[in-house]
Amino acid sequence: MKDVAFGQYFPSNSVIHKMNPAIKLLLAIAFIVAVFLVRAFHFLGFGVCFAFLISVTIIAKIPFSKMLKSIKAILFFIIFSAVIQIFFNKKGTPLWENGFITDVALLNAGYIIVRITLVVLGASLLTFTTSPVELADGIEVLLTPLKLVKFPVHEFALIMSIALRFIPTLLDETDRIIKAQKARGADFESGNVFKRIKALVPVLIPLLISSFRRADELADAMDARCYAGSKNRTRYKKLEVAFKDVFAIIVMAGLITAVVFLNKFNLIPYLAAVV
Repeated sequence: MKDVAFGQYFPSNSVIHKMNPAIKLLLAIAFIVAVFLVRAFHFLGFGVCFAFLISVTIIAKIPFSKMLKSIKAILFFIIFSAVIQIFFNKKGTPLWENGFITDVALLNAGYIIVRITLVVLGASLLTFTTSPVELADGIEVLLTPLKLVKFPVHEFALIMSIALRFIPTLLDETDRIIKAQKARGADFESGNVFKRIKALVPVLIPLLISSFRRADELADAMDARCYAGSKNRTRYKKLEVAFKDVFAIIVMAGLITAVVFLNKFNLIPYLAAVV
């Protein structure tokens, strides 16, 4: 559980860490949009997205091992999506005589794997380079117009911040509970899928109780400090748009333009026509 890195903040002194969190949030959304703009079997667009992601990771001084660990949290979902494509997509030419797996199914599975991986890595890069407090400030700034319709912007941003902040804490708590249950003779590794799911019940119940207890303690701490939401609240650090933020927006616009342009160049025209 400790190897799951999604939602964790990696402190560094890079230019990416110093960017405006609201701009970083917008750029992360724009990157996800760029990934979904890549058409089926137009893998050049994916190559550009991967190159962009690797470049930003190097600039942010984040170890590639940490980036790869963020995939572990959804590895089962990625494999499940790929298997569904391989066994249920009947378009294209079978790989062998009377076979049930087609070339289009395999390429679609690879297409889904690459897309999900890029989206998760892009979201992980945002959380690695932005602390929960900064991320909450960025969300609040972006949602400021909703205050006109009496939407509790600050409270919503605070909820998002607390949720991200407690992801590593809950993972550590889960790891401790699993070790405690193993010390009592619990078996989480043998048996079929249903037995393994049933074995997780002694883990989930203490985890839920611990989560509610932490939430109650946090509420008491906030109440003891006279927390009153966004009412008459000031900021310790005001968010400003600097040159690096404008430059990052220009680079992201270039990435989206490149993806749209590369959609015209199909490396596998026959399969695209079949799809």
